[in-house]
Amino acid sequence: MPMLRLVCALILLVGPAAAQDYVPGPHPDWEHRDPAEMGLDPVKLQAAIDFAVAHETRHPPELAAVADVRDLRITVPLTWAREAFSSPIGPLEPRAAPNGIILKDGYIVAQWGEVDEVDMTFSISKTFLCHTAGLAFDRGFLDPDKPVIEKVTPTEDFALPHNAPITWDMMLRQTSGWIGTLWGKPWWADRPGETASSDLIEGPPEPGRYYEYNDVRVNALALALTHLWEQSLPEVLEEGVMSPIGASDSWHWEGYDNSWTDVYGNRLKVVSGGGHWGGGMFINAYDLARLGLLGLREGQWGEEVILSTEWIARARTPTGPESGYGYMNWFLNTDQKRFPAAREDAVSYLGAGANMVYIDYEHDLVAVVRWIDSKQLAAFVELLLEAAEE
Repeated sequence: MPMLRLVCALILLVGPAAAQDYVPGPHPDWEHRDPAEMGLDPVKLQAAIDFAVAHETRHPPELAAVADVRDLRITVPLTWAREAFSSPIGPLEPRAAPNGIILKDGYIVAQWGEVDEVDMTFSISKTFLCHTAGLAFDRGFLDPDKPVIEKVTPTEDFALPHNAPITWDMMLRQTSGWIGTLWGKPWWADRPGETASSDLIEGPPEPGRYYEYNDVRVNALALALTHLWEQSLPEVLEEGVMSPIGASDSWHWEGYDNSWTDVYGNRLKVVSGGGHWGGGMFINAYDLARLGLLGLREGQWGEEVILSTEWIARARTPTGPESGYGYMNWFLNTDQKRFPAAREDAVSYLGAGANMVYIDYEHDLVAVVRWIDSKQLAAFVELLLEAAEE
């Protein structure tokens, strides 16, 4: 009897931890579990899913009468039409209807819609870009606190006196204030103020002092990382992240028609960190769920460390001028501002559309939600967590 009690005690101690260590095998292997079996309320979980589907991103009625919101070849140019230099220069494709996946303890407990559909993911591309920087950090050839030009100077703009002090950390936090023109897009054209020329007139901020979401600067980071790796970033990502976590072979990371660079005589395509002008990461919900599970496991996949805990900690450290942002694209829940129903340590990877990979460490949950109205993300998370409450 004493031995039996010891065995039972060990099962109680090890069992839940072992369940939470589960990661799926290579695509398409992934174990499904009944929500109730995993401690979730199936009725409330379905209510959250129904909410996501019902709140698909839509055009205003007058535009919806003449344009399909799911045709991103139309929707994306219309979204940025007020900007100078707004014309797309990368691929755009129609998207699927709302779809998504919910994981509990790593297991699939719910999915809806066309989860195999490979669609644009917009600024979640930045999370993948961050991961390629993390791989370089873990291998010892990227120091976030050192200026970029100590390692690479991909174009003359990087050596401008204004840009010379910019560190990798600043670029990852979108506080770099980098100036220049890249792939025909000047820094001041992205998300201007009252007029298309507002940022040009105002001038750039001092590096490190101001947070500004700017895809030209993000693409400058992608160019710098391509030169640092001396390899295309999709290859880096495949070797260092996507293959080890068992992702499918359907994803593809695109750049622009003109985003080519020469690295020691090799002509390499430079990918974009979003879909602002087309391009970026095209991926299905299953692979996004693997990305989320990697984040939930803090960079570890089973017994393999994909990204170090030190790198993940940096990514989750709030940015001084913007406490709700860490490294790109780790959106934080500092002071529970983004998701009031969630604990402060919840994080999300967000992209236009809206696309969301939500990570909840308290409940060991990952939610991939695609094509939901961005104004409804917090309400969805609240419904999801209601399903997780005991």
